[in-house]
Amino acid sequence: MIRQISYVLIGLLTMLIVTLWWPVNDSQCNSEAFLASKTQKFSVQAAQVIVQPWFGEHHVYGIFMVPDEYQAAPFFVLTVSGAGSYCSRPFGYSQNYDDVFAEPGTHLIRYYLRTRIALRLIFQGLYFHLNDKQNWLLTYPQVKVMKDKLQSDS
Repeated sequence: MIRQISYVLIGLLTMLIVTLWWPVNDSQCNSEAFLASKTQKFSVQAAQVIVQPWFGEHHVYGIFMVPDEYQAAPFFVLTVSGAGSYCSRPFGYSQNYDDVFAEPGTHLIRYYLRTRIALRLIFQGLYFHLNDKQNWLLTYPQVKVMKDKLQSDS
């Protein structure tokens, strides 16, 4: 009986390890190619970071204050130091998330990090690194605002 319980526990531990370390690439664009390109980019650091994966899904995220002209951007890339880069399309703007309020001319984006990636980093001893908002960066392709501004001034 003890041998069977041991096999079950070893099997469960193996499945947990495989699940946490299995790479997930469901990105909507090629973030590595974009970040390596020489095109102009706009980056913003997180205004606030929430790291509470023990509460389940959607409890690891960064809140970013982004200028309004980037609402029409086709994509952005989230880079979390130590966790990698993830590409996504903009969605779900707000003026208030978790007592963070957007300044005039900006909006807030809340971007989630996968719970399994957060747990993997925490198991590697990187909880405080992950919880530091300086390690979260949102990068957009540069928007052509100057051209529009010049046209409106004339």
